[in-house]
Amino acid sequence: MLRRQVVRAGLQSCLLSCIGAPSIGSAQTPADPRPTRVLTFGTTPVFLDDQAGFLARWAAYLGTAVGMPVKFVRRRSYRDIMAMLRSQELDAAWICGYPWVVNRNFLRGLSIPMYQGEPLYQSYLIVPPSDKSTHDLRDLANLIYAFSDPDSNSGYLVPRTTLIREGIDPDHHFSRVFFTWGHRNVVSAVSAGLCAGGSVDGYVWDTLEQVAPTLTQGTRVAWRSARYGFPPVVVRASLSADIEERLRAAMFGMTNSSEGQRLLKELNLTSFGPFRPEVFDGIAEMVALASARTP
Repeated sequence: MLRRQVVRAGLQSCLLSCIGAPSIGSAQTPADPRPTRVLTFGTTPVFLDDQAGFLARWAAYLGTAVGMPVKFVRRRSYRDIMAMLRSQELDAAWICGYPWVVNRNFLRGLSIPMYQGEPLYQSYLIVPPSDKSTHDLRDLANLIYAFSDPDSNSGYLVPRTTLIREGIDPDHHFSRVFFTWGHRNVVSAVSAGLCAGGSVDGYVWDTLEQVAPTLTQGTRVAWRSARYGFPPVVVRASLSADIEERLRAAMFGMTNSSEGQRLLKELNLTSFGPFRPEVFDGIAEMVALASARTP
């Protein structure tokens, strides 16, 4: 009996070795060693009331066009976004012309949005509607002033260099300054009487006037700057050329579909156009002026 059992076990072992014995857990689907590539896209606060809902729809649109999932990553400041691009935590971002000029050694320009048909915008000085006497920054001496972000062109660099060109020390012109970390927040601060004036992205103010007029009616545009390069879309320099080109094509192609056109309308943009470095020459001049003044 024992001999028969030993023989039977040997035959079974031989048969299994010939046909291939199932290994433990073989019924389970093995994990894909190559996780799905996600394109990460950084942005700072914008003017939309339903920013999360809009970004979800835009991510879905771009993901289909690019051929991979797109994830928008929101941060409070341009500085946070730039740090994530530098560390390769982000693939792309919608930034401002000021950080582009300062950090272009590790970035590549992807697109410049077209506002009212041009890749340009302005900085606005806004004050309460009751203030009828303010016409420029000089009129707000020794008063409280709001900036949007220390790395914003329209919300910080333009007003500072404007004062410097007037021979005025921007660090001592106002009684106190503060950052709101968002252009919409500058509008809110001026409207609420938290400051005598503030510097805001003209594109944002113009768009808010259309979508949130109750907010902008608490402000008056007292001064408009010269026009500068519109906040661009960039990618980190180490991003593959293939993914970069697919994203560029997806953004350029938004004018060719009904959903893309709807998204552009919500952004109050004409289109996403080609990137031209010379558009930012005016901002580069202001960066040089501000840097020359820094001890």
